[in-house]
Amino acid sequence: MDTALGTAIRDAVRSYEPRIVDLTRRLVSVPSENPPGRGYRECAELLSDELAELGFAPRTVGHCVQGGTGGSGRCLYLHGHYDVVPAQHPDQFNPVVDAGRLRGRGSGDMKGGLAAMLYAVAALRDVGAELDGRVGFNFVPDEETGGRAGSRMLAERGLLAPDAAGMLTAEPTGGVVWNANRGAVTLEVTVHGREAHVGLAHEGVNAFERMLDVAGALRTLGADVAERSTAYTIEPEAARRSILLIGGRCRSGSGFNVVPGACTFTVDRRPNPEESLETEKGRLLGLLEPFYDRGIEIDVEILQEGDAAGSSQDAPLARALADSVAEVEGAPPHFELCPGLLETRWYAREGIPAFAYGPGRLEVAHGPDEYVELDALVRSSMVYALTVQRHLGR
Repeated sequence: MDTALGTAIRDAVRSYEPRIVDLTRRLVSVPSENPPGRGYRECAELLSDELAELGFAPRTVGHCVQGGTGGSGRCLYLHGHYDVVPAQHPDQFNPVVDAGRLRGRGSGDMKGGLAAMLYAVAALRDVGAELDGRVGFNFVPDEETGGRAGSRMLAERGLLAPDAAGMLTAEPTGGVVWNANRGAVTLEVTVHGREAHVGLAHEGVNAFERMLDVAGALRTLGADVAERSTAYTIEPEAARRSILLIGGRCRSGSGFNVVPGACTFTVDRRPNPEESLETEKGRLLGLLEPFYDRGIEIDVEILQEGDAAGSSQDAPLARALADSVAEVEGAPPHFELCPGLLETRWYAREGIPAFAYGPGRLEVAHGPDEYVELDALVRSSMVYALTVQRHLGR
């Protein structure tokens, strides 16, 4: 990229720092917790108003906000979610700027990233950057619970990524680029028995004890799963193993002196990209068949499903992103597998190169002291602007 153009883009982004911080602060003040999925309308209106003010032609589909630079041809999508995990305390929705950080729920995951993306494109417009194609915005809810009212809905309607040349999302990657993600199938399993007073235990059937048998079979499967390893880069070495988690949530019985009539627990399977989600889901459900054959009543609810996905770190968009990170940060980024689900999967499964890079830090993203560094907001915005220019510039 021409040095003068790169400098002009970075200077234009830096001039927007107060507005990036202000938009992040206003978004954080909206308690868009998911579950239960509240605050969506207010967040969508706030984002739509900001896009309109900047001339990016917003439209709303449900609670999804779309917009962009207009024109025709290939489109690079800047994608993000505005729903957040529930707060640990109400003050997390009272954003505080202090010591170079903006603190509050969603500041790093990923409302700050949405603001950085939006003003990256505004900066490109201000410097008169000429693009061979267009930039599209997809700002969605429901990412934290599978995307039913967000990306999944847009994909099912054919509205997610028409004419896509690639996708970037602003997850809190802490300086690395996530070019792949694990899949997920999460079950809630309820094993039934028959309640009885403890003094008449012989008349009951202990659902908790039945659950232990089911959990034992799942532990055996978990040991096999843990022997599998991904070829994608992820640190430390132990993180390369495929995952099966039993009992993330568990409840049983109605009292200490009552034989439990039901026991419910969760099973969270996180396959690596090399594994088939359908195969692993079938293996989980098939494991329950012998218990059905023994006459044990078991209910299963699928809480979430999501594909594993990956994009090559040698793709043109990946190279444009790496070069832009190197220009802003002084060194190229590492490409790694995200340990959880990513919105990139909705694009990658259609063969669209998709990558996550954002200003937040994963280790604080869902915690009681979530924050984003103000300078990281600006630097990531520079990275987005330079990447768009490198990938779409004439």
